[in-house]
Amino acid sequence: MMHLIDSHCHLDFQLFDFDRVAILSRCQKLGIKDIIVPGVTADRWQNLIDICSGSESLHPALGLHPLFMADHKAEHLEQLKNLIDSSQPVAIGEIGLDFYLPNHDKQAQIDLFIEQLKLAQSAQLPVLLHVRKAHDKTISLLRKYPLISGIVHAFNGSLQQAEQYQKLGFLLGVGGAITHLKATRLRHLFSQLPLSAIVLETDAPDMPLAEMKQHSNTPENIPFILSSLASLRPESCQNIATITTNNLKKILKIR
Repeated sequence: MMHLIDSHCHLDFQLFDFDRVAILSRCQKLGIKDIIVPGVTADRWQNLIDICSGSESLHPALGLHPLFMADHKAEHLEQLKNLIDSSQPVAIGEIGLDFYLPNHDKQAQIDLFIEQLKLAQSAQLPVLLHVRKAHDKTISLLRKYPLISGIVHAFNGSLQQAEQYQKLGFLLGVGGAITHLKATRLRHLFSQLPLSAIVLETDAPDMPLAEMKQHSNTPENIPFILSSLASLRPESCQNIATITTNNLKKILKIR
């Protein structure tokens, strides 16, 4: 059986409280052996840690997401630093820049992002990045922290930007968006990228797959994303699964 990994899944969200155990059981049967669970706000970190400690399949990441700037406080950075020491997350994330937001405070996002990059560098941890309409700025900031690697979640930039991330040691996440036939630019992009740069993700419960807009996304959809990617590339599903899983294991240092 293939060993698959969901590199980005918010399985700690309240939406999953009633069927999380059943979902994990079904994931095991599908070969989805590991799920990375990123944090978004400080008030949910402990719950996320507790949920992940209940399953060997779940791996916590902790971060302050740019979509929730109103929820973040200065003391949360100190709290994050302490939790890195005590909880040993596999990454700092979900962090980054979102300049797509209306009325966003660009400088506040940049300042928070830089502080979290510093924490990641100090802790020698990779980062899980959320980037919208801000790839060039993100790349310019990452160049100042050359020791940091990570994953650009739900990558939707250009081929040139993808190549720049790769040179910086970053992997690029592909999820349900690739299953939509109208996403021609994204599908073409992921047909061109080297497999050594790609990881699979669902971003559950967000980023619904084609034909499932009325249903919640779950990590069980990783095989469908794998199949969609394989339909665009010369490699087999087995080969893609093996390489993308090894990519993730190497960068996040999970077994």
